[in-house]
Amino acid sequence: MTSTKKALLGVGGLAISLVATSLMAQPDFSRLGQDLTPIGAERAGNAAGTIPEWTGGLRADAGRLLGDGFAENPFAGERPQFVITAQNYRDYADNLTPGQIAMFERYPETFRMPIYETRRSVGYKQEIYDKVREMAGMAQLVNNGDGITNFPHGTIAFPIPQTGAEVVWNHLTRHRLNVHRRYMQAMPQVNGSYTLIRFEEEVGYPAQMPDVDHMAMPNTLLFFKQRVNAPARLAGNVLLVHDSLDQLQEPRMAWVYNAGQRRVRRAPQVAYDGPGTASDGMRTSDNFSMFNGAPDRYDWQLVGKREIFIPYNAYKMTERGLRYADVLQAGHINPEHTRFELHRVWEVQGNVKQGQRHIYAQRNFFVDEDSWMITLADHYDGRGTLWRVGEGHIAHNYHVGLPGYAIETLYDLLAGRYIALGLYTEESAAPNFDFTPTYNQFTPSALRAAGVR
Repeated sequence: MTSTKKALLGVGGLAISLVATSLMAQPDFSRLGQDLTPIGAERAGNAAGTIPEWTGGLRADAGRLLGDGFAENPFAGERPQFVITAQNYRDYADNLTPGQIAMFERYPETFRMPIYETRRSVGYKQEIYDKVREMAGMAQLVNNGDGITNFPHGTIAFPIPQTGAEVVWNHLTRHRLNVHRRYMQAMPQVNGSYTLIRFEEEVGYPAQMPDVDHMAMPNTLLFFKQRVNAPARLAGNVLLVHDSLDQLQEPRMAWVYNAGQRRVRRAPQVAYDGPGTASDGMRTSDNFSMFNGAPDRYDWQLVGKREIFIPYNAYKMTERGLRYADVLQAGHINPEHTRFELHRVWEVQGNVKQGQRHIYAQRNFFVDEDSWMITLADHYDGRGTLWRVGEGHIAHNYHVGLPGYAIETLYDLLAGRYIALGLYTEESAAPNFDFTPTYNQFTPSALRAAGVR
């Protein structure tokens, strides 16, 4: 047994007993790196040949770095194989989600999906694969899936998931890197007009922070700090979040610094269906990164696997100099800059538990098997009406071996509006993953300094 496993097993008697009692039900982890990829996706392509075999993903040298973190589009010369429109979407309905079908019906004249050759581009570094294999079976659900324990950071918690909750936790805890980034958020009106909200964000993960003993903080997931840089009326407001793995044991801690009042306050509303920062009510706090925070308000059902056209290899959305005005338009983002491919996804359905509340009574997540990232999300209101449709346009940061979202969108079918966030092509630099924050940068006392205009 490795020293890391010994340390993880030593955190609490409950964790030890959970591991001991679950050994009999463990999946066959010897499949990892064999018929499954090193993180648990099906290695083989599909029978129709429209999804290829996974062969390792894009290499670090798949394209040139252009300076300030921007990288070349490795598929720049490719053209769509065909385009799905409101006129022909019924021919492809088996590979569409209810949300996508609703978008064709809501915007029949303008919404379309250009379909490209499927490229299984996601590939992590070998050290991640080694850790997934070494630590497979360590992570355990607690509180009926509401929390997770024995999770070794920097790996995949449940590479061969057995439940819907495990798939959701794979998204929440997926391998990520410290990052410093600047990006925009916009909430276009029905007529297409919008104001840009510019954010600056720092995220730190305990295992990647030199002054943090992550083994002594087994329940800590991440530290998050977000500052508004524009418009002027909001500039200087800062949000700080400390996220935990089991939020029933240790709830999310959040603080806000209001630049106008020059005060730091606790912010318990920054969770669940509390309003997202400067979002004009167009997203909830847990809509960020497609879904974040505690999953405890839902019962999660594993529906199964499907082959779906999902937004993928969205490198057009990361090309330096792409104008935000060319992307943002009335109703939805400009399809000229989107790319959809056929991929296998895990579908998970969440229904609000009896005795709990959330403005989304039901959520259906479609999780990319190669990255464990939610790429599509359908949200239903209390009447069972499909209300909001989310898209996470995945682009693999091949130079650091890390998939991410080029842009996230959340379409309100009832209001005819949407929110878009994450686009950075007019900023001075792309997201910086060569970032080593310290714990002191994520303390409430640091908020006032971060908010100086």
